[in-house]
Amino acid sequence: MTEAAIFAGHALRRLRKREGLTQAAMAQRLDISPSYLNLIERNQRPLTARVIMRAVEAFDFDPRLLREDESIGGVDGLMRRFADERFADLGLARDDAAELLAAAPAAAAAFARLFDTAGRGPAEADDPLQQCRREIERWRNHFADLDTSAEHLADELRLSRAEIGPALAERLRERHQLTIRILPAEVMGSAVRRLDLHARQLQLSEMLDPSSRTFHVAQQLAVLEQGEAIANFAAGPRFADGAARQLFERHLTGYFAAGLIMPYGRFLRACDATGYDIPVLMRRFNVSFEQLAHRLTTLQRVGQRGLPFFMARIDRAGQVSKRFAGASGATLLESEATCPLWELNRTFEQQSELRVQAVLVDGAEVGRDHWLTMSRTVGAGAGSNVRFAVTIGIEAKLADQLAHARGVSLRREDAVRIGPGCARCHIRDCRQRSLPPRGATLSFDRLSRGGSSFTFGEGGTG
Repeated sequence: MTEAAIFAGHALRRLRKREGLTQAAMAQRLDISPSYLNLIERNQRPLTARVIMRAVEAFDFDPRLLREDESIGGVDGLMRRFADERFADLGLARDDAAELLAAAPAAAAAFARLFDTAGRGPAEADDPLQQCRREIERWRNHFADLDTSAEHLADELRLSRAEIGPALAERLRERHQLTIRILPAEVMGSAVRRLDLHARQLQLSEMLDPSSRTFHVAQQLAVLEQGEAIANFAAGPRFADGAARQLFERHLTGYFAAGLIMPYGRFLRACDATGYDIPVLMRRFNVSFEQLAHRLTTLQRVGQRGLPFFMARIDRAGQVSKRFAGASGATLLESEATCPLWELNRTFEQQSELRVQAVLVDGAEVGRDHWLTMSRTVGAGAGSNVRFAVTIGIEAKLADQLAHARGVSLRREDAVRIGPGCARCHIRDCRQRSLPPRGATLSFDRLSRGGSSFTFGEGGTG
């Protein structure tokens, strides 16, 4: 499999300076020309495997330093931090993040560490959810080894769209001597899945719908057959507490289960063949909209990439309970609230209807502010009346490939302008505004009154 090109001239330049070498002397040690080394250091040429091995042999060099920018999520990770309201007046763009990473990666890492641990206050910095999310973002929610293992197991079981459930049940029975038993809700209580090793049963609540039932069986297989690999994977990051590590393990378990039900190659081919038609994909793979949304954020296999989607889930109060940017680079998920003008919030009015909307995000990076989003409500499962709204989105410039983009204008001037929640939004004269922007200078006119509840001036952050 072809590996991704590594542009890490900054790491090689720091190594050269540490050794006190000129470019000519360094090039001689690496057996390359000085002009080629100069191009590598300026990130105009990638590092080849041969050059990396020569650096390892000739110097006390750790090749893991070539990927040190991944610890902060690369350019996308920096852009998510730059999207903070405190930097709104600086006009930071993607080129600024890329230049900082290339010229001073250690400074970029220091900024990211300070932002993550202190920039939002100690309570949030220590939040296990935030720690887990940062690790997922570092990997862009793509875990190649788990995907490959899941795909191999799916091939071994010869899963087809009509036989997923029986194939998984047979695997449990033959390999693990476990049978599946569906139990009444009053017996299961608040649990939806329980492993009873004494009875050799995987017990599932009768209130689970078919897609959730299949997913829980796949998760149990992930625990039984990939538990050690997942635990070792989760032990790598330096989490501040055990809760973050366990959340990460839970995410990886679900990731493997999704890869088993929606094997990478077959799923991507189905996406391409159908134009990412959501109802068709849901039926073909017997999955829920939320399960499908998760999977669409993971399609980043080298040499076999899918479209870069993001996904998010909110409750009726607009609170974000899930967010995965994947490789999309989306920053509109960073706010603690969502814009009421976004169709995501309106899906609660017409449940289970897919609502498609092109949006232009105020204050976002130019070039990554125009998105096509697809949203609908989902249930909490197990017969609960609790509802959430889930959205998936993709840059509008890539959306013409989608079945759901038909009939939707992808011109910037036709998009609905939304903000990152009222407290961070600087759109003026919005009748839907509930709060003024934080730090804005409010203005008042005794002779006239606008349609918005708050008017703010040009000065300050307003």
